[in-house]
Amino acid sequence: MIIPEPSDSMDKTQMSQYDPLDIPDYDPPPYEYQIPANAEFIQQNTKVGEDGRIDLDLDSKVGRALASIVPRPPIHIRSYSHLERRDWRIKLNIVIQVVGSRGDVQPFVALGSELQKHGHRVRLATHNIFAGFVRDSGLEFYPIGGDPAELMAYMVKNPGLIPNMKSLRQGDIQRKRAMVAEMLDGCWRSCVEPDMVSHVPFVAEAIIANPPSFAHVHCAQALAIPLHLMFTMPWSSTRAFPHPLANLKHSSIDPAIANYISYGIVEFLTWQGDIINKWRDSIDLEPVPASEGPALAETLKVPFTYCWSPALVPKPADWASHIDICGFFFRDPPNYTPPPDLDAFLRAGPPPVYIGFGSIVIDNPQLMSSILLEAIETTRVRAFISRGWSKLDGPSSPNVFYLGDCPHEWLFQHVAAVVHHGGAGTTACGLLNGKPTTVVPFFGDQPFWGDMVAAAGAGPKPIPHKSLDARNLAEAITFCLTPEAAAAARTIAQKMQSESGVKTAVDSFHANLPLERLKCDILPNRPAAWAIKKGKGKIRLSKLAAEILVQSGHFVRKDLKACIFSSFFSTAHILMMGHRHDTKRIPIENRRWDPVTGVSSAALGTTSDMVNATADIFLKPYEEYRRSNTSALSSPKTPSFDAGASPLEPGDRGEGSSRGVVPSGESRGGMHTAGAMAAASGKSVGRVLTSSFKGMMVDVPLAVTEGLRSFPQLYGEDVRDHGQIRDWRSGAVVAGKSFAYGMTEGLADLVVQPYKGAKEEGMLGIAKGVGKGSMGLVTKTSSAMLGLFAYPGQGIYKSIRATAHDKTRKSIMQARHEEGEWLLKTDTELHRSSVSAAYVKVAAMR
Repeated sequence: MIIPEPSDSMDKTQMSQYDPLDIPDYDPPPYEYQIPANAEFIQQNTKVGEDGRIDLDLDSKVGRALASIVPRPPIHIRSYSHLERRDWRIKLNIVIQVVGSRGDVQPFVALGSELQKHGHRVRLATHNIFAGFVRDSGLEFYPIGGDPAELMAYMVKNPGLIPNMKSLRQGDIQRKRAMVAEMLDGCWRSCVEPDMVSHVPFVAEAIIANPPSFAHVHCAQALAIPLHLMFTMPWSSTRAFPHPLANLKHSSIDPAIANYISYGIVEFLTWQGDIINKWRDSIDLEPVPASEGPALAETLKVPFTYCWSPALVPKPADWASHIDICGFFFRDPPNYTPPPDLDAFLRAGPPPVYIGFGSIVIDNPQLMSSILLEAIETTRVRAFISRGWSKLDGPSSPNVFYLGDCPHEWLFQHVAAVVHHGGAGTTACGLLNGKPTTVVPFFGDQPFWGDMVAAAGAGPKPIPHKSLDARNLAEAITFCLTPEAAAAARTIAQKMQSESGVKTAVDSFHANLPLERLKCDILPNRPAAWAIKKGKGKIRLSKLAAEILVQSGHFVRKDLKACIFSSFFSTAHILMMGHRHDTKRIPIENRRWDPVTGVSSAALGTTSDMVNATADIFLKPYEEYRRSNTSALSSPKTPSFDAGASPLEPGDRGEGSSRGVVPSGESRGGMHTAGAMAAASGKSVGRVLTSSFKGMMVDVPLAVTEGLRSFPQLYGEDVRDHGQIRDWRSGAVVAGKSFAYGMTEGLADLVVQPYKGAKEEGMLGIAKGVGKGSMGLVTKTSSAMLGLFAYPGQGIYKSIRATAHDKTRKSIMQARHEEGEWLLKTDTELHRSSVSAAYVKVAAMR
């Protein structure tokens, strides 16, 4: 929805009644709506500018092609539901996964501190460099790897996300891909591994993440736990404004539609599918189809909370109730005492202007320093220059103080204005303190926030860093020191001070949790991790309750361990006595829109898998050969007789030698290499056979069936949800349902569709209805009959795959057991007899 610009001819009464969203029968959300200060920006932001964002020309051939594969917005406008505030008592293990700079991490430190007040155990997983910062804030820390300085440098060089030729030549892409792979693995380990300092066991029971962390939805799927995304920039498709990373150019498409599809296009261009799928395989998850991966969060309706003030950007009308805007995140002001030199500088004159670019890594910091100093001299102001990651520096001056690390929450109370890169956190901190702001954006959402500040009158238009010089910076500082800019900044500050962003975000997180599935039936303040079948029902048990009941003799630990995944067809995690309790299942399916594209896509995928597997018949042995040579070169030579094992094969003493003489290290190494090469080649041959079999017997039939079933959507008819296929049993159930409903509805459409058409459009509607009914008869009945083969086949495949790929699930079960044991040793408040009594009582009711 485009927000129309109010007319200059409106009087004050008309302006007060002006609804920027202009939606009939609109149910207002729990946020205060007003004419947004950024209305003019939202109108103008569809133009192409040199601000480092992706240029999307939707009138070009490439633009039209990209637009054609992105889903269009829903026709109807969703109504809002008020945020439910729960009196939350269940204590969760929450991992917060964050990728980015310190400005990205800091808001989540505030969030973690607030979550701890509700009794949650909070682990913040981010880059290693922030370990001290996180731990000093009282949160657990887990390192995920990745170098934020290198990420920032990459983004400055490639602000539009699409790499330039210089980056390609310098090998930046390969380094970034390796870093992404490292962070994916680190994010997974942050969910299941003990604390690296205290060694206390930890298994995540909920995940909060920012979208750039990539691993979030996949970790949540593997653990079957809730996920909640939080971010400081728009990431959910809306008609109201384009994606902040996109510059749109279009003339032949509705601006509202262009805004909406810009989100899908940016996601498509930044989807790291090959890296993510390779990593998913390492944790026993199936690959995500390229057609589904970029839009997973929206398809799955993952709860999303945006961390900005609705006073700056109101919630768009086409965002559903699982998307909230809560206000900026601010941590409690730190107990900071300035060093003597900083204190003396503040006392020596009027409030200075702050200038700093935080975690940005600038290509030429000397040039930037000279620009800043010249602008300071021109405007005759006193100034702080934050050295930041670029280590800005210059000659000493009585009017300039070069800052090291200093908390903005304290510092911005003592300055006259701020000049910075436009990160959401820094922008919010400046506005909260009522300081006029100049934004010098480098990449990402920074131009977005610069435009917001300028539209609100609290600063000049943003100055892209490539355009920055002493003259325009001096003009910007002069603007910030005007009474008008100061008044606008104070107005925004008053509105922001009435908000409580962190507390509202915690309310949003709690409101979107599946309370009933989370609660342990014995200890209701703890989350369920296990389920024990009892009678016709089951009892949900927390890790601690399960350990107490094992110790009390209600069931035997050995039985629980031995029974894990004991059944061949056990994808639902059924145990002989108990099973893992899944709080939130996250199905990722390859949706088909029609039989033609469905079959084409399935056949192409099968062919691609077979070609890759065929190539690996020759490539994998070569990789094994190279790996063996590398190992041999890096290992010291050892005696070749029975003095000890070869460094290449510890413990191998050469059994099988015809003369009883132990082969030399070189011989044994060669035998081992040959064996590894043969095994790699054989495994690839097996993949060729399994890929072809799966494609012809499962994927293609399922694609035809789903394409036929989904076909009525093309002419506006809703398609019945047949449920999720998890194993052979659910596959058979889905097949039966689909057959019954498909045959019934297909035959009924011959009558129902003409009747509906007659009521809506008379004779023309009857004609349309006959066509729809005939099409429904063919597609629905064909899908129903094919489904009798396709759906059970898919279920059997999932059952077999789950049995063959159970390493990760077993490791999760073991980690839960270990945490339960630790809880049992450390909990001193529980009366174990009361837990046993509660279990007996609940069991009797089942």
